[in-house]
Amino acid sequence: QVRLVESGGGLVQAGGSLRLSCVASGSIGTPGAMVWYRQAPGKQRELVAGVTSGGTTRYADSLEDRFTVSRDNAKNAIYLQIDSLKPEDTAVYYCAARQRRDGGKIPSGQDFYDYWGQGTQVTVSS
Repeated sequence: QVRLVESGGGLVQAGGSLRLSCVASGSIGTPGAMVWYRQAPGKQRELVAGVTSGGTTRYADSLEDRFTVSRDNAKNAIYLQIDSLKPEDTAVYYCAARQRRDGGKIPSGQDFYDYWGQGTQVTVSS
């Protein structure tokens, strides 16, 4: 059984930083794309950023350069550094992974990803 476990969320003041982590365990081998989504209250879940096993990255067009995604293949882990946090970053952040390696593909469609974590809450106070 494959599990994805996120950590690193919390309550922070605007202007602060957070580093989210997600570790995949179980029979997943080296996953293909690993990604971060977020879902703000009353909004749809949206892709934030992702990275393939080969190191190709993708960021949502709407995001500023405050987000940095990285990955450690040896640990089957993906990270999301968020700097200069804003209240509008408040959301539940989910990681997801694709079992198969598909080259540099990091689609935004949620159906592409096989496994999901339970999410970690990020709350930014003004």
